Amino acid sequence: MSTAMNKTSQNDSASDTPKLNPGDQAEPGTPGAGENLCPECKGLGRIGVTSCPTCGGTGKIVEGIGGG
Repeated sequence: MSTAMNKTSQNDSASDTPKLNPGDQAEPGTPGAGENLCPECKGLGRIGVTSCPTCGGTGKIVEGIGGG
């Protein structure tokens, strides 16, 4: 039974890690970062008939905000 629990724990921890897209500069929720429209697809999530490779088809990226 402990083996089944270990597998569940491993699966849960993998799903807790947010998927970053190539255009993301930080994980969602990172202080000093926020969502913005993808500059490649202009927030549509698609370029032509294919998913945007920069945002992964979401139309959004996570990037640093403010100045430093």
